[in-house]
Amino acid sequence: MEYKKLSHSDVINILPHRDNNAHKGNFGRIMLLCGSRGYTGAAALAAMGALRSGAGLVYLCVPENIYEIEATKLLEPIVLPLPDEKGMLSSKAIKQISNIIFQMDAVLIGPGLGQSEGTTAVTSWVLQNYSGPVVLDADGINVMKEHKDILRGRTSPTILTPHTGEFCRLGGLPSTDKAGETLRIARDLGAIVVHKGHNTVISDGGQVYINTTGNPGMAVGGCGDILAGMIVGLIGQGISPIEAAACGVWLHGTAGDICAQELGQYAMLPSDMLQVLPRLLK
Repeated sequence: MEYKKLSHSDVINILPHRDNNAHKGNFGRIMLLCGSRGYTGAAALAAMGALRSGAGLVYLCVPENIYEIEATKLLEPIVLPLPDEKGMLSSKAIKQISNIIFQMDAVLIGPGLGQSEGTTAVTSWVLQNYSGPVVLDADGINVMKEHKDILRGRTSPTILTPHTGEFCRLGGLPSTDKAGETLRIARDLGAIVVHKGHNTVISDGGQVYINTTGNPGMAVGGCGDILAGMIVGLIGQGISPIEAAACGVWLHGTAGDICAQELGQYAMLPSDMLQVLPRLLK
């Protein structure tokens, strides 16, 4: 099989043209269902990843328990409180989600979400009722490991961004053929799979991209949250989900490489990568 690899020029050419008469609504309305008590940073980093990748409007929907933290910390995202239980989203949040989700161009579920009956109910409802692209990351993946039938039943794009442990929970097997195994799981679930790690593999069950950017300095909490935000932000701007995933991974890894070169792998932080991203999107 032929594997695709992106370059900087490829990524720039994929990004949509911006018309002089455009407004913020033209660049994607994105909903993020993220965060829980103790995991406020994941939600904030995902929201900023979406904005730094060019999204026009980012609605960060979080458990009411952490709303004030997120609203104080963040200036650009629209932060909305949702009903919670023990610091995580409650199934009661579905009513409020249903009032705005159908106006959205793409949805991200997962960073810092936590695992509970409530988060499972919310994730399942979105996957079964929202007809736009959905990115599942972290606990958005974990709460679906026993509900793969819902993933297989979707007719709209689903993008899964598992690290190796989460990949195995989806049915993936440890293999020296990472690309082949990622392709198999993508076909099985009817989803786009971003199998993270060294030489991240992205597949929609047909095409396979292999990414060669990135370094061990990115092995720190928060990096994956930024990537998930970037991918959903790119999808919301009208880029095809498979290209958005591949571009997001390339940009994310290259930003990490610049940080490693300038700051060193030991000291670099995910927030440093957010500051570097604008250099790559000129």
